[in-house]
Amino acid sequence: MSAKDVIKNSFLKQFSTDVSTSTILIMLLVTALIGVYIFFVYRVACRKAFYSRSFAISLVAISMITAIIILTVQSSVVISLGMVGALSIVRFRTAIKDPMDLAFMFWAISVGIICGASLYEVAILGSILITIVILALHLVPNVKPALLLLVNASDAAAEEKIIEAVAENTKASKVKSRSITAEGIDMIIELKTSEESELVKAVSAVESVKNVTLMEHDGEITY
Repeated sequence: MSAKDVIKNSFLKQFSTDVSTSTILIMLLVTALIGVYIFFVYRVACRKAFYSRSFAISLVAISMITAIIILTVQSSVVISLGMVGALSIVRFRTAIKDPMDLAFMFWAISVGIICGASLYEVAILGSILITIVILALHLVPNVKPALLLLVNASDAAAEEKIIEAVAENTKASKVKSRSITAEGIDMIIELKTSEESELVKAVSAVESVKNVTLMEHDGEITY
């Protein structure tokens, strides 16, 4: 037997068409249970204002579909090559904006791959450790978001006094926008402070200031 035949036979031995019904059912059952587990972890860890139930359900489906694909690829070299070609031309247009959604989707796909390879212990222990890390970090309090101060004054000359009043009552501040018209000046100041009431009172006390509004800003802090 030539070296070419040895390599060919060793390669083909990696594929087994003898996949029993019990093996398929056990694989799908374990994958489904872990997928449902991921579903509930996502439900607990999701901090978004709008919880996407359809996305949470898709996590279970994705893990099971991936496991079926991996099991099928293991059974035939022809199917594996055809699957690679078929999946390479698939393009998904749905954008995932939240990084946590992307992490959970990758988790579901990974579980499907691992269970499809019958490495159930790795999938279970890995999922437990991932849950511990996610929930532990979930309990860490968020950094206090930046604040936006909206000031409207009838005299543009009041800008300097407004900035001085802001500087005295904030840790850091930056003028993000100023609009000067014949009626006066409108300013938007990004800042960080724990003395919110004192800040509003100090700015309101500046001569010619008509309106002062303080609001939270969820964007990134630039100072």
